[in-house]
Amino acid sequence: MTANHPAHDTADRLAPPPGCPAHGHSPEALYRLHDVGIQADLVGTYEKLRAEYGPVAPVLVHGDLPAWLVLGHRENLEILRTPSVYSRDSRHWRDMAEGRVQPDHPLAPVTTWQPLCVFVDGEEHKRLRGAVTDSLSRFESRGIRRHVTRFTDQLVDEFAATGRADLVGQFAAQLPLRVMTQLFGMPEEYKPSLAAAVQDVLSGTQTAVASNDFITETLQQLVDRKRAHPGHDFPTKLIEHPANLSDDEIREHLRLILTAANETTVNLIANALHMVLTDPRFRAHLTGGHMTLPDALEQIMWDEPPMMTLLGRWAVSDTQLGEQAIRAGDMLLLGLRAANADPAIRPDLTAPVHGNRSHLAFSGGPHECPGQHIGRAIADTAIDTLLTRLPDLRLAVPEAELQWQTSLMYRHLVALPVQFTPHGR
Repeated sequence: MTANHPAHDTADRLAPPPGCPAHGHSPEALYRLHDVGIQADLVGTYEKLRAEYGPVAPVLVHGDLPAWLVLGHRENLEILRTPSVYSRDSRHWRDMAEGRVQPDHPLAPVTTWQPLCVFVDGEEHKRLRGAVTDSLSRFESRGIRRHVTRFTDQLVDEFAATGRADLVGQFAAQLPLRVMTQLFGMPEEYKPSLAAAVQDVLSGTQTAVASNDFITETLQQLVDRKRAHPGHDFPTKLIEHPANLSDDEIREHLRLILTAANETTVNLIANALHMVLTDPRFRAHLTGGHMTLPDALEQIMWDEPPMMTLLGRWAVSDTQLGEQAIRAGDMLLLGLRAANADPAIRPDLTAPVHGNRSHLAFSGGPHECPGQHIGRAIADTAIDTLLTRLPDLRLAVPEAELQWQTSLMYRHLVALPVQFTPHGR
């Protein structure tokens, strides 16, 4: 590393703990993925790491804790498909077991072990995931699409007469949680505070722990209410499932679905709208009838997946991955966006990807996203309804002025200002 490497901007860093996967590298020689300067261009950073280390690179996360960032598509699939070697159980994490991940650590809300299907493997995973997938399957896509259409019309009505809107703040960021609170049987007044808390937790801010506590308390109240007054909603289906989940298990799975579905679907909608408005290939295809909206969404999941980096996996035993020696207890970060851009499978990133669903936008293996059909239905219906209501949507600023905000897990489009012909409700 050169002397002007961004990782050198912060002095007095901690020395790597025993067993550090950097294998003798000084912390000053590694990229700190939590560094503000690094996060400003994580996409570029990941490609630099690929060029220097290949498909698996040593990095540092919050608190200068060591981790492996997995950039290769094949290597990500190997991890996703072999939970016996790369476990979702964070109790294998050496740094957590040795006390370096305190409750107030920014990554604690997403790495501390909980009674969730995403933190277990084997038979317990089958029991918990089965309850989630069975309960989600009780909601037909047709019914979800009716909710999406209704809420989309409500949101469009709020700005249709003005001829201008921000399709991130006024649309994409508003819609998924409205749909999810409907599926959860929650009053709509929960939406604003829940949305803010969810985004705070997933951004890994200093207030993430407090936001996580707020979500937990809100959902526990919901579970108590649904036990007393069942309804046709996701919490009730979990409560009634034969797997006999405890209150803690029900509450935590509600939190999991709420946070994962909201943030990823917001990004999917915003990213798809960005492409429709700025990429002439897709605009031409969509208006010319040569590419359906689901095809465009599939391309988005390759180029700008809703989740950039997935935390995490933990090595159960010493192993080898991408020519790197992985030690038992090491943490691995799955670079989903980087894997989708792996030159080994996509030598030409400008070429459209038609009919190919081997992207990792929804992860893969036994822990593949169980609610992806809901996310697809929300995004597809929302965008289709929006374009029908406002067929002459166009970007209101030069594309170069659009800004992105990046955290370890997500890359957000800050705003998407558009203009169109004003009309009434």
